[in-house]
Amino acid sequence: MNNKVIIGLSGGVDSTISMMLLKNKGYNLEALFMKNWDEDDSQEGCNAEEDLKYARDACNQLNIKLHTANFSDEYWNNIFLEFIDSYKKGFTPNPDILCNKYIKFKVFLDHAITLGASKIATGHYAKIVKIKNSFYLRVPKDNKKDQTYFLHTLDQDQLSNIIFPLADVTKDEVKMLAKKNQFMSYSKKESMGICFIGNKKFKNFISNYIDNKPGNISDSSNNIIGKHKGMFYTTIGQREGIGVGGIKNKQNLPWYVYKKDIKNNILYVCQGNDNQLLFKQKIFFKDLQIITQKDSDILNKKIICQIRHLGKKYLCSIKKIKNNLYCANTNSKVRAPAPGQSIVFFDGDLCMGGGIIIDD
Repeated sequence: MNNKVIIGLSGGVDSTISMMLLKNKGYNLEALFMKNWDEDDSQEGCNAEEDLKYARDACNQLNIKLHTANFSDEYWNNIFLEFIDSYKKGFTPNPDILCNKYIKFKVFLDHAITLGASKIATGHYAKIVKIKNSFYLRVPKDNKKDQTYFLHTLDQDQLSNIIFPLADVTKDEVKMLAKKNQFMSYSKKESMGICFIGNKKFKNFISNYIDNKPGNISDSSNNIIGKHKGMFYTTIGQREGIGVGGIKNKQNLPWYVYKKDIKNNILYVCQGNDNQLLFKQKIFFKDLQIITQKDSDILNKKIICQIRHLGKKYLCSIKKIKNNLYCANTNSKVRAPAPGQSIVFFDGDLCMGGGIIIDD
């Protein structure tokens, strides 16, 4: 307990209670508030000034030293530029996964070490276990808040230097403790979605960085049935905001995006939530990262996959096709796997790693 631990403090209730739990256990504890976004520090975006106020309140109450750091340059170069580039290619990237990989458990960890820390802690809902000299991510007690999907890129070195105080704590218990101890964060609105977008409309935000390229919307028979304002705003399986409806000689069913032809700027749509064009049993992916770094833990065996956070899990087998190309064959059809999304693998309740979905 004498070795220093630095907890990443966002000002939210989860990291606040994580800090309190570590303090109560006798850890030599300090905190770090990270600012990761500079472009629009406003009420509708990332209000860092307000978040810092909540973080300071918690540290003052618990008598814990608070450090601050600005990682905006690292966030811009390692996450945001990749995020925009992925959208330009027609993908659906997940910046939260990139943030965990490059900022929270790389830049933050390195910075904490310069401050004399031996470990870092965060308010994520996940559990770290050690089995036969290897570290694994395990689904936490509160599986409704499970964040292992977002953490699947962590490696052995990172997992050996991280503490997740909420591994065996539920969200309801966190709220109860925050209220009981009168932390300001108890009444703080929980952050949702991508931090740098906040409450702003996604289309308005992304148009600042990607030029609109209007084009045709076609059905599965290549009939042009509408016009899109830019397919970068859409993702596979999307219904809302497509701008198609009330077409003569077509069924009165909602339309869904099932394919994006970036080269020809054509958006393909189909009718019906259960349309087979939306489903796949073979999901191709690249950039496989295995937490244990052992291919045998995941390849050519029955395992579970998940293509969205807290989404349905499917039994599958994974095969390597060629260098950096893999295929997950699922036991039942998966609805709307989108290129750019992460496919994450589990062996029971152990998160084994994941990759990035690509086109067939």
